[in-house]
Amino acid sequence: MLPARFTSQNTWRRIHHGTFSKLHCLSSSYKQKKTDISNYTETCVLKRVCDSRRSWSLISPARLDATTTLGGKRHFSLSAAGIVNSAPAPVQPYLRLMRLDKPIGTWLLYLPCTWSIGLAADPGCLPHLGMLTLFGTGALLMRGAGCTINDMWDKDFDRKVARTASRPIAAGEISQMQALAFLGGQLSLSLGILLCLNYYSIALGAASLSLVVTYPLMKRITYWPQLVLGLTFNWGALLGWSAVMGSCNWSVCLPLYFSGVMWTLIYDTIYAHQDKDDDVRVGVKSTALRFQEQTKPWLSGFMVAMISGLVVAGVNAEQTLPYYATLSAVAGHLSHQIYTLDINKPEDCWKKFVSNRNLGLLLFLGIVCGNLWKVGRDRLLQSDEIPVQ
Repeated sequence: MLPARFTSQNTWRRIHHGTFSKLHCLSSSYKQKKTDISNYTETCVLKRVCDSRRSWSLISPARLDATTTLGGKRHFSLSAAGIVNSAPAPVQPYLRLMRLDKPIGTWLLYLPCTWSIGLAADPGCLPHLGMLTLFGTGALLMRGAGCTINDMWDKDFDRKVARTASRPIAAGEISQMQALAFLGGQLSLSLGILLCLNYYSIALGAASLSLVVTYPLMKRITYWPQLVLGLTFNWGALLGWSAVMGSCNWSVCLPLYFSGVMWTLIYDTIYAHQDKDDDVRVGVKSTALRFQEQTKPWLSGFMVAMISGLVVAGVNAEQTLPYYATLSAVAGHLSHQIYTLDINKPEDCWKKFVSNRNLGLLLFLGIVCGNLWKVGRDRLLQSDEIPVQ
């Protein structure tokens, strides 16, 4: 997969005998070839296929990955990007619009739901599998809807930023009306999933839609769009509990929600440092620009607040030793992220950002183990209460 920032309009990649040679500039003889192909954007990459005809073909960077062979055929891959590239060509722009090829955002939306569902499980029981599946599907759809809304708002900005210039709306592969129709389909399916829940959860879930719609505007008016993203992305910390229990236990749900918001401020500030130069040029705001060289102290403060909130949620949910042991590991993971972060290296920011999926899974595992531990603890307490004859 080509790096996300590889979008130079005059840079071409040559493939010779199955290996990549050095990058070459586009000569005048190929400019006419590029002009004749109207369906590709300025970010296209020239691929030379060394067959008997030694012909040239144009392949979009979004499609040029390990699933593309020298013969022009695509092999199926189980990776998210491979699935997208194996889909029919007319469908691919829509799959990329909902970021199906980049599942990290879906994970970060889904994981707070799993924490809440796990904490709501009965002592000694595993989390409700049906709810986990339902919320996973909902996270996929709502994250896709959020990305569609974001790209519709930001198409003019995206064209000016290297990392986002190839997004389907910005690149002209999907029109605004097509995107609007696609958004309607995603929201309709999401509504169908929401209607599977109890009335309390339906009302609570519907209340989050205003955040989903307005978040993309925040980067235009405040240096804290990551805070609004946190309020949006962690709504599942409230919804997961209510879906299982019928209503929210605010002594558990609010600290858990607060911790999720702090977590989002950490990982999305790291993410925003990839684009800070482009953001200054385009005129949008972020916590990365707000904190600048003081980013690490700010992130450290968010980490302390996050862990504190998780401790409070655990105490109120009567969690046990495995949960608190996992919190220690989570704190260590975050400390390593922050200490080793190089905010001036986009590739390091991306690496730290995506590592938060593992952090979220680790916390979910701790919640499950802590809940299973409750049965052994309760039995031990009961045995201590039985008088010795």
